[in-house]
Amino acid sequence: MGTAARIEEYGVVAVVRLDDLAGAVPLTRALIAGGVRAVEFTFTNPKAGQAIEAAKSAVGTEGFIGAGTVLDPETARAAILAGAEYIVTPTFKRETIELCNRYGIPTVIGGLTATEMLAAWEAGASYIKVHPASLGGPRYFKDILGPLPQLKLIPSGGVSLENAADFIRAGAVAVALGSNLVDQKTVSTGDWQTLTDRARQLSQAIVGAKNGS
Repeated sequence: MGTAARIEEYGVVAVVRLDDLAGAVPLTRALIAGGVRAVEFTFTNPKAGQAIEAAKSAVGTEGFIGAGTVLDPETARAAILAGAEYIVTPTFKRETIELCNRYGIPTVIGGLTATEMLAAWEAGASYIKVHPASLGGPRYFKDILGPLPQLKLIPSGGVSLENAADFIRAGAVAVALGSNLVDQKTVSTGDWQTLTDRARQLSQAIVGAKNGS
């Protein structure tokens, strides 16, 4: 199985967008314990690189650690050097895809319109991050995949424990959740059991949806 296929296999990407990343290691372990193995640290926090390095060192092959909100190839390269195993962008930038493909690093490239999605796909994106997915909901995925069935779509922005499975049934290959899964209060209080419980509930819902239930 290729490296990129791991995102599809796991079905869930946890997006960690926090002001304080001191709990990067225990939160990653808590998510993995609940079955969410792909964890993305966003570069909206300047310490994201350090968090990626610490988390990757701590969990090894148990987790699949990525970098999010990557705006340019320079940031992508820095993230890869810190240990990022996949790169997530909010928008389409061809140079970022080219750099990641050069080093064999999967990409999840942001897009909303069919034109943006196809452009990113033709440029070599591994996956397309549809953001904000809340605008069109699961039905939008069916509408896009009708004429463009080759795309591998991942919804982000507005995905919750309640609707995640609906996106999978609509054709998404995985889902990405931020504060609906990893929120500041839960992390700051060190309530890792709650984080694990959420992750487990989400993972089970995704597995059920992929199996047609």
